[in-house]
Amino acid sequence: MLSNLSQQPEDKILALMAQYRADPRDTKVDLGVGVYKDASGHTPIMRAVKAAEKRLWEEEQTKSYVALAGDPGFSDAMVSLVLGDAVARDAVAAAATPGGTGAVRQAFELIRMANPKARIFVPNPTWPNHLSILKYLGMETVTYRYFDSATGAVDFAGMQEDLAGLTAGDVVLLHGCCHNPTGANLTLPEWQAVIAVLNDKGAMPMIDIAYQGFGDGLDADAAATRLVAKSCPETLIAASCSKNFGIYRERTGILMAVSQGQTAVAQDNLNFLNRQNFSFPPDHGARLVTMILNDDALRADWQAELEEVRNGMLGLRESLADELRKLSGSDRFGFVAQHRGMFSRLGATPEQVVHMREHHGIYMVGDSRINIAGLNAKSVPILAKAMIDAGV
Repeated sequence: MLSNLSQQPEDKILALMAQYRADPRDTKVDLGVGVYKDASGHTPIMRAVKAAEKRLWEEEQTKSYVALAGDPGFSDAMVSLVLGDAVARDAVAAAATPGGTGAVRQAFELIRMANPKARIFVPNPTWPNHLSILKYLGMETVTYRYFDSATGAVDFAGMQEDLAGLTAGDVVLLHGCCHNPTGANLTLPEWQAVIAVLNDKGAMPMIDIAYQGFGDGLDADAAATRLVAKSCPETLIAASCSKNFGIYRERTGILMAVSQGQTAVAQDNLNFLNRQNFSFPPDHGARLVTMILNDDALRADWQAELEEVRNGMLGLRESLADELRKLSGSDRFGFVAQHRGMFSRLGATPEQVVHMREHHGIYMVGDSRINIAGLNAKSVPILAKAMIDAGV
């Protein structure tokens, strides 16, 4: 039977990283993998996470299963973090998942259960795994324009034109903040315009928020998600703790379903989906997040360190924009400083990306998405010089 299987396409980022590791140059720069790194290239464990782990090790009395939807305390803490007081807690069904990816997968499956004919409108570009999961599930996708490579900003006029094709029962996938892979975000007035279209067409929003706290701050980054949740009859929200808590390998995420009057049935179906796909969700990372968010001292330390991370990335953005301004004699790369989160798309062609890799040891994915957190004071000038030399 196994001989009937076909080879799956190679993961482009993993292949790129293999090339990076084989490169002998000591000036090479890794801007490919979407993982936060400090100035030394290390992905650290946050102070509050380490303190919570120590406390958990001392206090934990069992490794028995949690509930199908995970620990209720985790759901309460995450609903509060993401949604604040935008909606009543009893209007939100929630279930813990293995990472933000697990939340996205469960959201798509929930949509398919509720409406097998639903079309998923997906931004162009988006995180590649969105499209991969949708294709695997056999769900119909429609792309809408999102990013203008020439300006480095959101193509909102194109987005509006494409969303005009929505019909009742369709779902629109949106990035809550820090858009991956572009770094370009909608403004709040633009979000309000999108909400108006959704409600007019009878379409449902699905928000993937994986970088809360990496852009303009915890509350500012959640503002759009909160606005959508309180303005639309129904909203699905997939949230990740991998980045803002730095617990990538703990696979900690949550899926929320916001509705009026359908919370109980939504919760029942979230529980059912967990049971079918992985039964009980992992708890270690969720337990750490819950401890941090519910302890004043741990939360304050976590937020302080998260601010250090956020401001460090903003500083790198500004340094790169300044260096490019100096080398190019123009402001055409000013969008880099305006983008938010870990990523920016530079607008380079695949040929220019190859040129930068071969001649300067700059490793980025083929669409010219870079991980800003992969830079440091030494590598910013290297990247800027490589971009100008490649004719970006």
